[in-house]
Amino acid sequence: MKKPTFRAALAASALIGLAVPAIPAAFAAPVAADTPITEAELAAHIRVLASDAFEGRAPGTAGEDRTIAYIAGEWARAGLEPVKGSDTPWLQPVPLVESRSLGGEAQFRAKGRAIRLDPQGLLLNSRDAEASLDNLPVMFVGYGVDAEGNVTADVAGKAAIMFFENPPYGKDLPRYRERRRMLAEAGAKAVLVVAPEALGWERLRGAMSAASIERVQESGEPAISGFLSQAAADTLFKQAGFAVDPLRQAASDPGYRGAALPLTADLSARTEVRAFDSHNVIARLPGANPDGKAVLFLGHWDHLGLCAPEGAADRICNGAVDNASGIAVLIEVAKRLAKGPRPDRDIYFLATTAEEKGLLGAYHFADHPAVPLSDITVALNLDTVAISPRGTPVATIGRGRPAHDALVTEVATRLGRKIDSDGEADPFVQRQDGWALGAKGVASLMVGGSFSDMALLEAFLGDDYHGPGDEFSDKIPLGGAAEDADLHVALGRAFADKQRWPGTGD
Repeated sequence: MKKPTFRAALAASALIGLAVPAIPAAFAAPVAADTPITEAELAAHIRVLASDAFEGRAPGTAGEDRTIAYIAGEWARAGLEPVKGSDTPWLQPVPLVESRSLGGEAQFRAKGRAIRLDPQGLLLNSRDAEASLDNLPVMFVGYGVDAEGNVTADVAGKAAIMFFENPPYGKDLPRYRERRRMLAEAGAKAVLVVAPEALGWERLRGAMSAASIERVQESGEPAISGFLSQAAADTLFKQAGFAVDPLRQAASDPGYRGAALPLTADLSARTEVRAFDSHNVIARLPGANPDGKAVLFLGHWDHLGLCAPEGAADRICNGAVDNASGIAVLIEVAKRLAKGPRPDRDIYFLATTAEEKGLLGAYHFADHPAVPLSDITVALNLDTVAISPRGTPVATIGRGRPAHDALVTEVATRLGRKIDSDGEADPFVQRQDGWALGAKGVASLMVGGSFSDMALLEAFLGDDYHGPGDEFSDKIPLGGAAEDADLHVALGRAFADKQRWPGTGD
């Protein structure tokens, strides 16, 4: 498929009646105060972005073309400008690869004796179209990293077997995808992940047969990766002469360095592979009195695209709440900050791609930032904001930096918002784009009411989330989203004010 380009995106925007004007030479005259963001303004954006014309906003599709054109057009109207020096103004290409497993085979041996495993308990795919690895030593690595997030097992030239779950030790350690990549960087030729029963083996099998999207990593992925069912892994351990329960117990030690299994593996896999570029959208609001520090607003524009099989009554996952609502807020926050008094510092706006595939656009920006990460005094992520009604307290994902937390509390309180500090939202920290920046030391927060009322959030996650039902309708509660939008305007002004926020952080 031809990769989307901004020219193509502009053409796509014309198909749905959008025009992208030239960037204004100057901003509007300052006003005394920012006018409140209305539910109607947010609804207008969500209605467009979550319409069937955008086909669910999947990366690498015509829906992406329409989406990035719409966002760039709205930010241009607001008075933002593209980041200087970019080869693709407004856009940051994000190299991705789409793969679909065509099957694989595995043969394990213990001291030359073949081990019989249920072939239905093993799923394999390859980084390239075809891969074949013979006579690999096998090593069990537990969770793959120690309490500091480092690979300590000697996996070079081996097949590594790793648990899927997050380690029961340490804090904010990488999830399984990142740990798999780290093992490959340490030299593992293959990485097999033991899938817990809670993951659902048949569901995982279905997911593996569908297309998946990953970043094209400069450091690479293992030549062969895959999953072992719980039963298959237990059989393998027992045939290797290891008692299963003590092995699992040993892996729970943060200092565990792995165990070489008396096994060899012959692995082969075939995969349908398609490489393409998706895009982050990046804009800048120049500060009136910059000091080298910057504020970053971000949210993901992508969703799941055509998510139901042919013949289904509704095939499109429109992603109205997740995350057309967050992009709607980003657009209106940009308009208010550009229209009102010019902030001291530069403010950047980032709409990321492929969040639904594992925060891929955010990770790419973190590795290739348009502004030095050390200059970003705070990153404010907006995701799934249309959950709660007006008056919902403010929760923060990413708390723990006293000065940042204090300023958020001050700003929210001045707006009449109550603070929710019960920490119920903390488990979501690794499931949102701010995690990719936080892992590089950037103070990254997700602030608002959506993650305060767990009952409302869980009701959404258990119903319309990631399904065709997440489409625009009057039932979406936009009152809380409008309040959160006003909160982010105020936060942007506070963090971009050199007197109010020195920019040094915690």
